Amino acid sequence: MPTLRYSAFTKNKSLVIFLIVRVFSTFVFQMTSVAIGWQMYSITHSAFDLGLVGLVQFIPMVLFTLIVGMVADRFNRKLIICISQAVLAAAFIFLSISSHMGWVNREWILGIVFFLGTANAFQGPAIRSLLPNIVSKESFTQATAGVSSLTQVATIVGPALGGILYLLSPSVVYLISGSFALISTIIVLFIKVSQNREQREPVTAKSLVMGISFIKERPTILGAISLDLFAVLFGGATALLPIYASSILKTGSLGLGMLRSAPAVGAMLVSLYLARHPIRRAVGRSMFAAVVVFGIATLIFAVSRIFVLSLAALVVLGAADVISVVIRSTLVQLGTPDAMRGRVNSITQLFIGTSNQLGEFESGVTASWFGVVPAAILGGVGTIAVVLAWVKLFPSLYREDAFQYDGR
Repeated sequence: MPTLRYSAFTKNKSLVIFLIVRVFSTFVFQMTSVAIGWQMYSITHSAFDLGLVGLVQFIPMVLFTLIVGMVADRFNRKLIICISQAVLAAAFIFLSISSHMGWVNREWILGIVFFLGTANAFQGPAIRSLLPNIVSKESFTQATAGVSSLTQVATIVGPALGGILYLLSPSVVYLISGSFALISTIIVLFIKVSQNREQREPVTAKSLVMGISFIKERPTILGAISLDLFAVLFGGATALLPIYASSILKTGSLGLGMLRSAPAVGAMLVSLYLARHPIRRAVGRSMFAAVVVFGIATLIFAVSRIFVLSLAALVVLGAADVISVVIRSTLVQLGTPDAMRGRVNSITQLFIGTSNQLGEFESGVTASWFGVVPAAILGGVGTIAVVLAWVKLFPSLYREDAFQYDGR
């Protein structure tokens, strides 16, 4: 199988546009995560409220999971992304004006976050289902790693720039984010995809829940996405970064941006390697090993009081995480027929949202109960415990040697 080289990316114009949209979306998310988190903590000084931001952003995913999956399978995925980006642009511009006028308070932030979460809930399954329609199945694993490596650049730059711009004003962060979302709204319409519209089925109660049935019948897919859910749920110490930056490492908003960027450095380096040298054998064992390393890195970060060591731990954490992400994404996307991808990806999005947003809430709650450092330590231990349990619960995933393709 040929290696997906740089020229292969540039010759595929639709892939280039897709990359730009993904990079912009990641850039916006990372910048605004720093701004919203720092702004909330500046207003309330509450670890619980930091966790609440993650919970409120997660709620729309739960409410609309079945609907957004069916929407992604029934309607034009490019148009769904376009509308979602337009909504995000409007929300960020409104938040910029609100911050400039001094209207922002705890409830205001939570309301906007819910609105943003709703737009992302509809966009997620559509954008995750689009890549297999742009690249061939032979190139998909390498394309996934390539997309990941480029989006990690935005993940590195976004938080750092967000921290710097926040020193000027949070309204500046939101205005720039709205501008990027507006650009994405326009250019996504120029993506050309190969999609079989004849396979679209009518909306029924059975078709709405078919994604759940599909996943339940495939232990490898169920094990992969549930491993991510529970491992990262317990290991979501990144929600505590504002407190670590402010009270433990004492680095301020600029240091917070660097801490948020650190996992992306490791992820980018490993993604670049995987784009050239994709994992082809022992994919199951590789995924489990990566999650164990993720847990160990979380433990090191939890107990560190040295800024450089904390950065290094987060770099390793990001490197391990991207290996798991690439393997999981490839298992799910190649193992799912195109007509089902929206619904399957909506369930996957719920799992990812649970592990990220709800994981942030869990970290905030445990930090308010036991303290910041004990909460982070419990998260690392919990992640490793989940891996050990999943080896027993999903032996077929652990033994999975190569990716399987469903060509329907």
